Amino acid sequence: MSSSSSSKVVVEYAKSNRSSCKTCSKTISANAVRLGLVTRGARGFDMTKWHHVHCFSAGSESISSAEMIQGFASLKSSDQEALKKLVDGFAKSLDEVLDEGKDLTEGSKELICEELGVHKRDEDEKDKREERDSKKTKMSAPALKAEQEIAFAVSNIKDKYKDATLLPKWKAFQTVIFLERDDDLHDSKKIAAFDFDGCLAKTSVKRVGPDAWSLMYPSIPDKLQSLYNDGYKLVIFTNESNIERWKNKRQVAVDSKIGRLNNFIKCVKVPIQVFISCGFDKSDGQAEDPFRKPKPGMWRIMEQHFNSGISIDMDQSFYVGDAAGRLNDHSDADIKFAQAIGLKFYVPEEYFDA
Repeated sequence: MSSSSSSKVVVEYAKSNRSSCKTCSKTISANAVRLGLVTRGARGFDMTKWHHVHCFSAGSESISSAEMIQGFASLKSSDQEALKKLVDGFAKSLDEVLDEGKDLTEGSKELICEELGVHKRDEDEKDKREERDSKKTKMSAPALKAEQEIAFAVSNIKDKYKDATLLPKWKAFQTVIFLERDDDLHDSKKIAAFDFDGCLAKTSVKRVGPDAWSLMYPSIPDKLQSLYNDGYKLVIFTNESNIERWKNKRQVAVDSKIGRLNNFIKCVKVPIQVFISCGFDKSDGQAEDPFRKPKPGMWRIMEQHFNSGISIDMDQSFYVGDAAGRLNDHSDADIKFAQAIGLKFYVPEEYFDA
């Protein structure tokens, strides 16, 4: 393979169904062949953007031979043959590829047509596929909307949330309050994400104030420190609709929530990125907020604008939350949040008591 010095192409079997294609944003099935473009980010990290094979375009990469793709030797012989035909047919139509593959077994032809999906790479074919996919009931309109790029500009960042002044290092964007990054926080392809109330901290709706909390599990500081040392970026995603609901006491609600988070971070002594959704869900009689869990809006902001452009490894990343839809749980927002993103999910007792 002849490639630029800054990027390379790799191939492998998907380890799970938690990765998504960077072209079509849909799930890459476990054990399916996937192609990745590896680039070196500005911070010196390698980033791999995975694609369905039928979505992958050679682009500026001149792939002279399938055998030169890193990982090719680990593929099954039938997949190797199919990939060879795919590489030869990057600029050819489906009919041309199949015509050249007359001597292939039916199984290999099927791999080309169905699993590897060689298609015409013109706009008409792309439009037809998108129209067809949009009709699938499993992908609802809200889910498609959530996958879209979130418009984010520095000019939209505020020092106040409506009429409430934020504590130092905290900023607001639309209905989200976030913590400006600590100097020791490192962006990473590995994300360890957590809910706050009922997961990391014991809190009560009957008590307010920055000190009205305690550690949920004694193992939390050591667990978080270990994750940080292993190269994970720690992120908290938490809902707090009281900030929006308490119009006459909004400052109290802001100071209470942010104060607890500040004190928690001081307690565990590990840098953490934090996003607070202040919006309502449909049950509050308001328009459903795209940033409130289980909607994935907070994750999308982090992924698109607060991770230095580093592609997230969904196989290694995970989310921990207590709202799992069990008998005594207050909701199923956390598990649905993880499912909407495609993350591994743990309940707190499973993760911190293990």
